[in-house]
Amino acid sequence: MNGIDDLERSVGTHLGYSEWHQVTQEQVNAFADATGDRQWIHVDPARAAVGPFGAAIAHGYLTLSLVPMFLSQIYRVDGPSMMVNYGTDKVRFPSIVPVGSRLRGGAELLAVTPISSGHQFAIRVTVERQSGGKPACVADVLTVAVS
Repeated sequence: MNGIDDLERSVGTHLGYSEWHQVTQEQVNAFADATGDRQWIHVDPARAAVGPFGAAIAHGYLTLSLVPMFLSQIYRVDGPSMMVNYGTDKVRFPSIVPVGSRLRGGAELLAVTPISSGHQFAIRVTVERQSGGKPACVADVLTVAVS
């Protein structure tokens, strides 16, 4: 993408996929430290190996926090002075993300809406695991491009 006009013409289309990103135990531990969510299924690989998932798993919100990185690899908009995360209309975590998984994001542009400060984009991001199956996360995110 280049400008707002290009995005407006792309409403209803799939914008593409990001690169693959491998989730590491170090990343999970850093997220746990930052958020205070140090549940053993995330930060104790030995205990998690004999737990319900057979391995340590990433936090759902860690998976969601990767969305801006994925989107920056999928599209860019020239012209706005800045892009701001505005919110999320819907988030679901249909499957777990075992540590070591490779994830990528796919983006579908749902809407481009003019607002007083610029434009708001609604994008459905689907975070996939390379091993397939259900998505790890599906989120309808809102971004504001400030003119």
